[in-house]
Amino acid sequence: MLYSCKLKGACNLPVIYNKKINTAGTSNADVPLAEPGMYQLDITLRRGQSLAARDRGGTSDPYVKFKIGRKEVFRSKIIHKNLNPVWEEKACLLVDHLREPLYIKVFDYDFGLQDDFMGSAFLDLTQLELNRPTDVTLTLKDPHYPDHDLGIILLSVVLTPKEGEHVTMLMRKSWKRSSKFQTQSLRLSDVHRKSHLWRGIVSITLIEGRDLKAMDSNGLSDPYVKFRLGHQKYKSKIMPKTLNPQWREQFDFHLYEERGGIIDITAWDKDAGKRDDFIGRCQIDLSALSREQTHKLELQLEEGEGHLVLLVTLTASATVSISDLSVNSLEDQKEREEILKRYSPLRIFHNLKDVGFLQVKVIRAEGLMAADVTGKSDPFCVVELNNDRLLTHTVYKNLNPEWNKVFTFNIKDIHSVLEVTVYDEDRDRSADFLGKVAIPLLSIQNGEQKAYVLKNKQLTGPTKGVIYLEIDVIFNAVKASLRTLIPKEQKYIEEENRLSKQLLLRNFIRTKRCVMVLVNAAYYVNSCFDWDSPPRSLAAFVVVEDMLEDEEEDDDKDDKDSEKKGFINKIYAIQEVCISVQNILDEVASFGERIKNTFNWTVPFLSWLAIVALCAFTVILYFIPLRYIVLVWGINKFTKKLRNPYAIDNNELLDFLSRVPSDVQVVQYQELKPDPSHSPCKRKKNNLG
Repeated sequence: MLYSCKLKGACNLPVIYNKKINTAGTSNADVPLAEPGMYQLDITLRRGQSLAARDRGGTSDPYVKFKIGRKEVFRSKIIHKNLNPVWEEKACLLVDHLREPLYIKVFDYDFGLQDDFMGSAFLDLTQLELNRPTDVTLTLKDPHYPDHDLGIILLSVVLTPKEGEHVTMLMRKSWKRSSKFQTQSLRLSDVHRKSHLWRGIVSITLIEGRDLKAMDSNGLSDPYVKFRLGHQKYKSKIMPKTLNPQWREQFDFHLYEERGGIIDITAWDKDAGKRDDFIGRCQIDLSALSREQTHKLELQLEEGEGHLVLLVTLTASATVSISDLSVNSLEDQKEREEILKRYSPLRIFHNLKDVGFLQVKVIRAEGLMAADVTGKSDPFCVVELNNDRLLTHTVYKNLNPEWNKVFTFNIKDIHSVLEVTVYDEDRDRSADFLGKVAIPLLSIQNGEQKAYVLKNKQLTGPTKGVIYLEIDVIFNAVKASLRTLIPKEQKYIEEENRLSKQLLLRNFIRTKRCVMVLVNAAYYVNSCFDWDSPPRSLAAFVVVEDMLEDEEEDDDKDDKDSEKKGFINKIYAIQEVCISVQNILDEVASFGERIKNTFNWTVPFLSWLAIVALCAFTVILYFIPLRYIVLVWGINKFTKKLRNPYAIDNNELLDFLSRVPSDVQVVQYQELKPDPSHSPCKRKKNNLG
């Protein structure tokens, strides 16, 4: 057990400056240790120096958390707008053993938002001298940016062994002095115990709002959304001046109740200088949703107007695993036969949207990056297929975790990409990225356990660690081909485009390469008219005679309203223009690269599909005159909205090209060769040896 109390002038500690730990006096190795539960740790949080700035004004609002064994035992007050805060706060802790270090984490307080991480450090209690006041200087570090200077924290500590009767008396006094903090500590301890009894994880993607209530005088609102499940709370970002906001944010809740729970959702209008206005509320009954499946919900706001559109996924925890590796649907012969029958070529017109079946076994990972100051991580996996998102449980304090989880997905588009991302769980802030792999479904080899080298966020290079996956894909080729000619499913959560000098230069070079191909083609055509090669010019003349149509597309762009802007607004405007140019260059280059990759067999399925389509079109032209084909095509285009008002207008050729990867995507999807020592066969031999 661990008890804590916050003292108000009780533990007056003598200060010994410039004293180093274990340099003199009696150490823990020299004094016999007391029984478990017989240590009193008196701490004085002195001050911080040169802390990191996290606010726009170049300051921070720092506060400090003390943790032992993942339990918060003390939290300091907040010092506003100060990078050299002085706390002079005292705490008295009772610990059962000294094996667990004391963690110190510093955060910047943000009202209504998630607090920013400012650095962490730990104090090894086994290195403290007993009964001797010691001044400790701790250097704050961020595991992801070890070279950054985040400042220091100054403490004074005294570790004292106590006997059982004295401890009991101290507990009683501590309770009287700080019953409020004791209650908070016990609640946090309960939360910690419950964390090992999670029934699952609820993943919510807030997509958008529709026709929300206008709360401002200009007929608009500045909406944001609050979520609450038990003691867990989240708040979305604020979308200024709109009634149809596009949030595209994702939140994860831990589910403690077996039967589910109720998520309360409220929408608010941000009102500067006043109390925020209430827009409406709605609820999600988790007990009514099936697990291991992504649900798209459109919820009507009560006590207000409008709708919220969300994606909700319930994932079982380790104690309620959806499947075990020894017994799963594809290894059961009867189940496999049923799935093969379901996607056989004879069932082409049965549910065209159900293209195939995907099973992913997330087995284990090895050699992951250490995200915590202890040199360990708390890794978990997120498995995504388009907008379907499932999570594994967390394996604590491990760089070689074993998950042994099996997930299944219904495939709507065989050209989708399976993304598996490994994160480090951190309850004080958002999860830390450890690595990622992106695997096109058409490149998967069924039933083979493979070691995939984890890549960075951009998927351009390797990061530390490998992950072992076994994937099976069963699909109907005809359905997959037909789905290729309709628009791709929009992915709601994607990385926001940021201005990057390297990315802008890369897109410019890619576009220049495509333009040079067109220029060379123009020179080639011009040489035909110059009759440099009579046979080639004669062939070109015959082809030109058959060309009867020329298409030109003009894109008109309206000038932006000229308004008076401040210096910062002008910078933002320039940045937006640069991002737009960067994106346009990417689109132009990607279009040319996709055409090239169609003909160089980058994706054989798509190249074969193009050949079959061209052959079929040739045969149709042989038997049916072109004017009849154009007539049928025109009638279909003009009557599509009449036959189906909700139909999405599309261009089949562009939809086909959207499935072909660009050169950048080819690099992102390319598998990196793992170290031979990571192969499953080699691993088994090593274990036998």
